[in-house]
Amino acid sequence: MAKTKTKETDADVYEFINSFANSEQKKNDSYELINILQAITGEEPKMWGPTIIGFGSYHYKYESGHEGDAPILGFSPRKAAFSLYIYSDTEKSNSIITDLGKFKMGKACIYANKLADINIPVLKELCIESIKYINEHNECSCRKKYNK
Repeated sequence: MAKTKTKETDADVYEFINSFANSEQKKNDSYELINILQAITGEEPKMWGPTIIGFGSYHYKYESGHEGDAPILGFSPRKAAFSLYIYSDTEKSNSIITDLGKFKMGKACIYANKLADINIPVLKELCIESIKYINEHNECSCRKKYNK
């Protein structure tokens, strides 16, 4: 069975942002996302793998037997766009995501070019809904939907 590659590390979040973010806008948006996600989770930002900033953690175990730890919420300031790990496939999330702003949807994350493209109150609602889902199911909805 494959091992989980993304694990919490001791790397400094702010050093990562300052060395990885490719513009002042990306750095400022990263700091703002830290403030938003930290306020929602009550957790300090931690590096997960080399490029993901995560908040809190939970342990998951799938029917396949694969298990590991993952951040409850997270993001990465990738060069092309932010990867936002804040979404769970729930009825409420699906009903409000159309109001999020300018973004693209991946299997397990939302891609946004900059924070100004995003409706922050909707972002916060999606985060809260995702936390609720994880608390109820102890897994991300992406596995349930895509790994059958």
